Amino acid sequence: MIGQQHHESGAHFAFTDRWGGVSAAPYDQLNLGGAVGDDPQAVRANRELAAKELGLDPAAVVWMNQVHGRDVAVVDGPWRTGEVPCVDAVVTARRGLALAVLTADCTPVLLADPVAGITGAAHAGRPGLVAGVVPAAVEAMVALGAEPGRIVAYTGPAVCGRCYEVPEAMRSEVAAVVPETRSTTTWGTPAVDVTAGVRAQLAAAGVQLSDDSHICTLESADYFSYRRDRATGRQASYVWLGGTSRPKVGGG
Repeated sequence: MIGQQHHESGAHFAFTDRWGGVSAAPYDQLNLGGAVGDDPQAVRANRELAAKELGLDPAAVVWMNQVHGRDVAVVDGPWRTGEVPCVDAVVTARRGLALAVLTADCTPVLLADPVAGITGAAHAGRPGLVAGVVPAAVEAMVALGAEPGRIVAYTGPAVCGRCYEVPEAMRSEVAAVVPETRSTTTWGTPAVDVTAGVRAQLAAAGVQLSDDSHICTLESADYFSYRRDRATGRQASYVWLGGTSRPKVGGG
């Protein structure tokens, strides 16, 4: 199932959960990640199912080979087979081109400046947040003509700051770079709140977060969670600037 939000500006934001696809356990059902050990044909079928439900051409969605870094690719169309680069953010000035982020606890960050016609998508896990992938994505959008004050920003389902337990040294290391990430689990141990860090980095870049998901992937069995299950699939978050059509989508 896919939840989709249409911003009044013409920007589209969509987030999948784990249901409605063809993958077998432990990737059941709508696994969209191609590097987690699932049957490639199942992943291809799932990506087609998701794209069609969103009214998108499955062959015209831009995916990434995510590596927890801060590199950004500027794209004007989908990659040719075999050339998907190792980046953790993509930006485009092409209206209608959908950008996708794969996650299973990390924070997906979706960005759009509808006036300039520029969109961006970033994969912000703990290492990428510290490396600065979020401000790097904003900088790349600004270089194309976007204005931070106009950017509509959404984050998707991710492990929450009350569940993402880490050693004290790691919490201190991350908080030294992004103080807003400092958190504590519900059971009283050190934790990191990546989405809070994303919000702070966006604000520092002049971008206000329009909406953040309140879904914790670790707590919700409707979403893939690497920390909960280890061997599991990936959900996707999509952003694009489209026309006026509003395809019928399921809840979730």
